Amino acid sequence: MSSPEESNGGPVIRDLRRIDPATGQVREPGQGGSAQPGAARGPGKPKPGRHAAAAAGSAPHQGQGRAGADRKDAAERTAAEQDAVEQLAERTADLQRLTAEYANYRKRVERDRVAVREQALANVLYGLLPVLDDIGRAREHGELVGGFKSVADSLETTVAKLGLESFGENGEPFDPNVHEALMHSYSNDVTEPTCVQILQPGYRVGERILRPARVAVAEPGEPDEPGKPERPEGLEGQDSTGGPDEPGGNAGDPASRQETRDQD
Repeated sequence: MSSPEESNGGPVIRDLRRIDPATGQVREPGQGGSAQPGAARGPGKPKPGRHAAAAAGSAPHQGQGRAGADRKDAAERTAAEQDAVEQLAERTADLQRLTAEYANYRKRVERDRVAVREQALANVLYGLLPVLDDIGRAREHGELVGGFKSVADSLETTVAKLGLESFGENGEPFDPNVHEALMHSYSNDVTEPTCVQILQPGYRVGERILRPARVAVAEPGEPDEPGKPERPEGLEGQDSTGGPDEPGGNAGDPASRQETRDQD
């Protein structure tokens, strides 16, 4: 007659080991482990033993590999962050350089615009200088009257608003940068080269000299004495009344020539 354990329909495995694998103690004789059907493990469940030991032994290696992978990922992230920082610094430097170049370009364009305006204004005012000279001469001679005077005053006011300025006065020191000397003399009344007469006033616009003032300059020193007329060459040593042949004679006198003809 079969035991109740065998009537389950599967093989029965009895644990007859003297050492209990769970507690490590020696079993008493007759004490055995409980019977377990072999089908209880299931067909797909692996048997404990070599495969379980292999899986347990591979666990530390998997942990080490995971740590290495984490370190590698951290190194890659650090390199990527460093690359991003370098690219950001490079782009920032490019942006700053572009901003500085654009600012310099704007300043240069504005400076060129001002220079062109000043040059055009200077050309127009330079063309009006002869008209202003005529107005000045007419004022000196008392001819600046009536409607002509009104037109002249309006013109002078307009050019003054545009920045035209006249310069040059009697008694100011001579400056070759703004004066043009047309006459020169010496005088004891001055202590340095001085403009003693303004022959033609100068004009400027801002720092630009359109025309220098034309002046007569006097320097310290003895005034020039009028020189004696020089005699013609070949007449040195002859008396003023002598003829070309006899020194001291009166051959060149018309009266003596008349007496000579009467005697003949």
